[in-house]
Amino acid sequence: MRCDQGYMCDVCRDDVEDITVSSLYLRYVIGDIPARELMSHPERHLRCDPYLAQFIIDSGFPPTTMDGPFAKANLDPTEAARLTDLITRGWQRLQEVRALGLPISAYPLSRDPDSVVN
Repeated sequence: MRCDQGYMCDVCRDDVEDITVSSLYLRYVIGDIPARELMSHPERHLRCDPYLAQFIIDSGFPPTTMDGPFAKANLDPTEAARLTDLITRGWQRLQEVRALGLPISAYPLSRDPDSVVN
């Protein structure tokens, strides 16, 4: 089933094994992509999406940094802290949803438009 496994990463071209390592599904969980658009967006491993990965601070995720203008270190500290909180909580939610047996509509943290990553 496409919503659970079998995507091809548009960066490294390897299969994205499941949603727990999916940049696409993390973006859905944090409210960046509506459910109706999941099938129309490219998939990536989180390791292949350094912009999102740099905001995940959890002992279960390898620390990631990136260079350039979108590097966390170059962002306003308040915005960097907000994104770190949101994306880390989203990643943690993504790790638990499959085991909970929830419908995909229950995956997102919230429907608050202020939580969307721009």
